[in-house]
Order: sequence, then structure tokens, then C-alpha cells
Amino acid sequence: MPRIAILDDYQQVALELADWSSLAGQAEVRSFDRPLGPIVEAAAALAGFDMVVLMRERQPFPRALFEALPRLRCVVTTGLRNAAIDLAAARDHGVTVCHTRSGATEYGTCELTWALILAAARHLPLEERRLREGRWQTTIGHSLHGKTLGLLGLGRLGIRVAVVGSAFGMQVIAWSPHLTDERAASGGAQRVSKDDLLSRSDVLSLHLVLAPGTRGIVGAAELARMLPHALLVNTSRAGLVDETALLDALEGKRIGGAALDVFEQEPLPRGHPFTRLDNVVLSPHLGYVTRESYGIFFHDVVENITAFLAGTPLRVLAADA
Repeated sequence: MPRIAILDDYQQVALELADWSSLAGQAEVRSFDRPLGPIVEAAAALAGFDMVVLMRERQPFPRALFEALPRLRCVVTTGLRNAAIDLAAARDHGVTVCHTRSGATEYGTCELTWALILAAARHLPLEERRLREGRWQTTIGHSLHGKTLGLLGLGRLGIRVAVVGSAFGMQVIAWSPHLTDERAASGGAQRVSKDDLLSRSDVLSLHLVLAPGTRGIVGAAELARMLPHALLVNTSRAGLVDETALLDALEGKRIGGAALDVFEQEPLPRGHPFTRLDNVVLSPHLGYVTRESYGIFFHDVVENITAFLAGTPLRVLAADA
């Protein structure tokens, strides 16, 4: 009987958010609620499995892991794409890679973006912690009305964030490498130069796809251009920001603060410098983590597994020729 591993099911909800009964008697399913660790440890944990289900890009799947798993026949990833999978290696090892629908993750990520912005602007985590300690009103926050929201990227998610910013009475400006005046206007924003975006934004929120041209797009020079009270918000990809430069700017209080949902190393290690700073609001990559998105993800996972076992795989991701 085929064995299926569901990885990084941190909340142990994969089996309750979809109907797996169609696989009864056809496959054995096991859920892992903790990261598997380095490649050697992941290979040892997955050695006896024929199929692996990935939650987005939490578990890297490079060529070395495919080479270590000769029994593997299918990988199903949640979401439309997964940059952590070596698709060429999957092809070379005869492994079919399938994906699910997006799960409308932009809704959850937009909502979390604003939760982080509001929490950072009003110092809510710090005040909540001090309130529990018996201390009352120790900081003064900022109102968002009349301030400038800068969006680094104005795709589907950026536009949703822009709409909320306008509702708060913020001026919305945007920049990305290929943004046009028309596209910006259609999203309710004004297109500006990158320098203007950095120097004018009271809140700078990142919504770019991580690619070679965007990796490290916010580094020491960009952080130095930001206003001394500005907030940097990243619910997109950690690689967009030079983490060392950001830590330096935050420790030196050269920007007002940061609100971060994504990190170079995930899960974020205990004692990481970010966790010791009062001018940082942190969340553990929760942008797409909602019951609504997960319900779509795992419904499609079951559908993909059933189709693969029947010899008619769905939503196949193929390596570029």
C-alpha cells in the first residue's frame, strides 16, 4: 500500500480540513507536525514513503533529497508554484510534481499585513506585554490617517493592501521595476521613483515576487533612505530584504521599526536578534495560514493524490525544457 507523508502540518489540521475517506484502503497517511531538519535527516524520515505533501516552501526539496529517496513517486505542493522544489531533479528521477489552487491566499495575507501595520504603529505587542506586567501606557503610537503608504510591488496583493490604505485615509504611492502609471492608477496608487518611495513612505510594505532581480532589493542603502520614523513591513519573502542590514538599522533605531512575517531561516530560531528588539513586531509566517486557504489546499491535495493513484495526475508542475 502506498505511504503518504504530509509535511509541516504544524497545527495538525491536515486530516480534519479535508475528506480523506476516499483514500481509505488505498494508502497509508502520516502527518508530520515538526520540520524534518537538514537533508540527511529529512531523507531518513521520508525513506519509506511513496508520496510527499508539501506546505508551500517550508521544506526544501533539492536534487540531493530526490537522490536519497528512490521510492518517491509523487510530490504534491500546496499553492500554484514552489521555488523550493528542484523540478528538473524531480523529472530526472521520475517523480511527478502536482500543485493545488492558490487558496485565495491574497485575502489572508492582506489582512495579516494590516494586522502587523496596526500592531507596529500602536506598539500593541509591547503594550500588551507590559500591561500583563502591571505597567500602563508606556508608549505613544502613530495614527495612519494622512500618512503615506508606500508599496514596493503592486500586483494582486499590493492592490488589496492599497485599497485598505486608502480607506484609512492614507496617500498610497508605489514602485516596482515594471510598474506603469496606468497600472498604478488602476490600483488606487501613484507611481513614483524607487528613491521617492523610500524617502516619502511612513509605512513601506513589500509585495514583490522573489527573483534574482529582486533579491536584496532593500539593503543598507535603501534603509538609509527611509524616514527615521518609518515602518518596514514584509509579508512577502524574506529574501527581498538584507536581513543583516535591517537588523543593523533597527538596533541603531535609524528607522521606526519593522513588522515581519517572513524570515531567512524558518522556523525563526529561539534567541534570534529579532526576538530581542522592542521595535519589531513578529509573526510566524501566518500570511496564508487560514482555515479557508487550508481547506482549499487539502481538498486539492486529496484530489491530486486520488488522481495520481488512478494514473491520471492533475495540476502537474513541469520543469522548463
